[in-house]
Amino acid sequence: MAKVVVVKFRKSKPYWFAAGDLELKKGQGVVAETSHGPEYGVVVEAVKEVPDKSVTAPLKPVIRIATEQDEEIVRRNEEKRPEAMKVCREKIAEHKLGMKLIDCEFTFDGSKVIFTFTAEGRVDFRALVKDLASYFHMRIELKQVGIRDETRILGGIAPCGRECCCASCMPEFRKVSIKMAKNQGLSLNPGKTSGLCGRLMCCLSYEDDYYADACKKMPKLGATVGTPEGKGSVVSVNMLKMNVRVKIEKDGAVFYRDFPVTDIKFKRGQAESSEESPSDDSPDDKISE
Repeated sequence: MAKVVVVKFRKSKPYWFAAGDLELKKGQGVVAETSHGPEYGVVVEAVKEVPDKSVTAPLKPVIRIATEQDEEIVRRNEEKRPEAMKVCREKIAEHKLGMKLIDCEFTFDGSKVIFTFTAEGRVDFRALVKDLASYFHMRIELKQVGIRDETRILGGIAPCGRECCCASCMPEFRKVSIKMAKNQGLSLNPGKTSGLCGRLMCCLSYEDDYYADACKKMPKLGATVGTPEGKGSVVSVNMLKMNVRVKIEKDGAVFYRDFPVTDIKFKRGQAESSEESPSDDSPDDKISE
């Protein structure tokens, strides 16, 4: 069994680290070894033991519990962000580059500053990197991300009234397709199915397994079905209650009735063809100096 702890770095997804002999609690600041060198993070899951086969060895270790000095370094780095963002935006304007700067981060050891941006296509920012390096006197990294990553980094309130899933409770982007919206019977109007990023809402994938299974048990809208009160046509379905609303014309009268799907007869296997739309891949182009 391996002793691991889950650590989150600023706005990244959580990662597993080797806890060693450290007693770490949720919410505690730590300094851990990463591919970029030592970085400050926060424990989001306390130390636990997991089977060795579940761990991709070798796990990088947690170096130490963050000290007051470490916390002070993080605080100073955060204070430098607004000025660095301002300078970078000015330099982008000077070079007339089609870039939108969305974030800035100083590494814990102070050796590098990372600027994150979005753009419609590839951008030649080599001259910009040299200009920024001469101003900050440290290594510069420019990182291009996609529009979904922009929303994850900046955050915001989603159409449901809660904070965006990608910025709060979702560590990784999930594949989302238009078929998921169809399974749930949602309007295919982009204004109804799109998040702040303009792409399909991530939450469509949360209950897709249930709705995909429920769809197979439901008749199509407009289908002719048999009911205890005679034949009729389907006008709506409720996949949570597993009810079907049927329009019945009988003796010159028209009326609507709700029936459990188990009480109606219809031709099975009427599932619509799959129309997958893969999730948006985020470009990750970067250049360092």
